Amino acid sequence: MIRIIDYGLGNILAFQNMYKRLNVPVGLAKTADDLSDATRLILPGVGAFDHAMEELDRSGMRARLDELVLGEKRPVLGICVGMQMLADRSDEGKLPGLGWIPGDVKGFKSLNQPDLLLPHMGWNDVRPAAGHRLFNELTTDARFYFLHSFYFECADPAHVAAVSSYGKEFSCAVSAGHIHGVQFHPEKSHHFGAQLLKNFAEL
Repeated sequence: MIRIIDYGLGNILAFQNMYKRLNVPVGLAKTADDLSDATRLILPGVGAFDHAMEELDRSGMRARLDELVLGEKRPVLGICVGMQMLADRSDEGKLPGLGWIPGDVKGFKSLNQPDLLLPHMGWNDVRPAAGHRLFNELTTDARFYFLHSFYFECADPAHVAAVSSYGKEFSCAVSAGHIHGVQFHPEKSHHFGAQLLKNFAEL
């Protein structure tokens, strides 16, 4: 059972509907008790980093998620701000992140490129690390939909699962063992996104 963490932020129904079309068992988790049968977890997120962390804490699921992900090694996929929350910290806010993958979240604004429009919005190419299972059956023409002004800078380059380019080459997917994150929106990326979500269900 894939449980989508519903803490008030993220395009919850789109993920749920996509998995139903893929005939993959899926449900929402609004409380710690809802997580008891989760074999995999999806952490979506939109908006500001600190607000997302505050809402996750307010949901009462934070401690149980740490147990499941860090203790029981349940696979998790963070999406958009949900990916950024996997980091240690973010330039966007003052609160610490989950710290599940070492690294910091940086703003494109720090690149000091006046002509770089923010947010980075629209379709962009994604170049996966060779053989990464999250990108199985996704060919070199795979494109995904982005909407963000910050990116994840991994402390360990081995945790970069895919890169894209916007002002610079940046990590658009991260992976450390059973913990994964993507900066783009698979739920808005048509058949490319559906394939990625299917791959996560089969990891």
